[in-house]
Amino acid sequence: MRAILTLSLPAKAVKTIKKTVKQRGFSTTSSYIKYLIDMDSELIPEQDLIQDINKARQNYKKGKTIKLKSLNDLL
Repeated sequence: MRAILTLSLPAKAVKTIKKTVKQRGFSTTSSYIKYLIDMDSELIPEQDLIQDINKARQNYKKGKTIKLKSLNDLL
């Protein structure tokens, strides 16, 4: 079952969204909005990123990091 959601946006925002829909090849504005919602649910929460960065900094200060010669060393 589908439900309809109505948004009230400034004309400039609507124009920008429609332009983006066309540029990115979406068939409808709805499909673009669904895509954005799906992308948001896949993002890592900001607080988790901050915690990971702080932990990495602590490990670096403690000398618990490895200096790689190239990205190939990760593989």
